[in-house]
Amino acid sequence: MGTRGFGDLEGVVMDRLWRSDGPTTVRAVFDELSAERHIAYTTVMSTMDNLHRKGWLEREREGRAYLYRPTLTREQHGARLMREALGCGGRAELVLAHFLDGISAEQSQSLRTALRTWSRRTTR
Repeated sequence: MGTRGFGDLEGVVMDRLWRSDGPTTVRAVFDELSAERHIAYTTVMSTMDNLHRKGWLEREREGRAYLYRPTLTREQHGARLMREALGCGGRAELVLAHFLDGISAEQSQSLRTALRTWSRRTTR
């Protein structure tokens, strides 16, 4: 399944761009994907163009090609999804309680660390 908030192929493309070392061309993403599955270059190009039009990717022309980069980091995207979940209705404390029921001990420790860091920043 694709990354939340994206269609399946959009999620795969975003994952490739988040893992890249910098701006990436359609050709580079296509070369990676075509090594794993049968896919047309134009499908990858259309997907990346759609992500650009939706505001998920920035692009700049370099010669005859565009270089694409995500507008948000993977972590910023995850935080946006979490904020949307909290704002979807219902009581925030119940949404959070259900969320906490489903996380691992490692994720729980990461949450505690993040809350301590946030608390120190906001109490200054």
